Amino acid sequence: MKKLIFILTLLVALFLGAPVFAHTVQEGDTMTKIAKANGLTLAELARANPQITNLDLIIVGQKIHIHKNDQSPAPKSVVKSSSDLNLTDHEIDLLARIVRAEAQTEPFEGKVAVADVVLNRIESPQFPDTVKEVIYEPRQFEPVANGQVNKPADEESIKAVEAALSDMRNITEDALFFYNPDIATNRWLDTRETVMVIGQHEFKN
Repeated sequence: MKKLIFILTLLVALFLGAPVFAHTVQEGDTMTKIAKANGLTLAELARANPQITNLDLIIVGQKIHIHKNDQSPAPKSVVKSSSDLNLTDHEIDLLARIVRAEAQTEPFEGKVAVADVVLNRIESPQFPDTVKEVIYEPRQFEPVANGQVNKPADEESIKAVEAALSDMRNITEDALFFYNPDIATNRWLDTRETVMVIGQHEFKN
C-alpha cells in the first residue's frame, strides 16, 4: 500500500511540477510567433517538430512541441559571422530586390528565408564573399537572367532583409539553396537534404 501511495504521489508531482513542452495552436498563431513566445528560433522550433513539413500550415488545436531538440546536429561553422557583413545601403537594396523577385508571393517568413540563403552563401567558403557576387554568380538566380532583379523592392521585402540581418538571421539554419519543386525544370536539388519548407519553397543544404 505504501508503495502504491509513493507511486501516485510521484506521478502527481511529475504532472504538477513538470514544465510544459507543448503549445496548442490558437487562432492567429504562426510558427514564428510561437517560437518567439517560447524563446526559440524558428529553426529550433522546426527541428522540434519534424512532423510539420510546411511551416505555414498549422491548424487551430494542433500540438506544437516547444522544447529544443538537443539531438539535432550543431550548426556548421562558417568563415565569417553575420556581424562581419556590414552591408551597405546598396547591398541591402540589391538583397531586397532579389527577395522581391524570388519570393513576392511568399509569406513574410519565406521572404526572410530567401535573404537568409544569400547571407549563408556569403558566409560559406563555397560561394563568393559579397551580396553582389553571390546574386550575380552565373546560373544561380533566375531573376538575374530575366531582369526581374532590376525592379524596385517592395516594403515587405525590405523589412524581410532587415529581419534576416537581425532577429531572424538563422531562420533556415545553414541552407544554401531553395527552389519551388512544383515548377522547377532543373531537378538536381531534389537529391539534396531539405532543411525546411516555407510556403512553396523548399530550403536545402
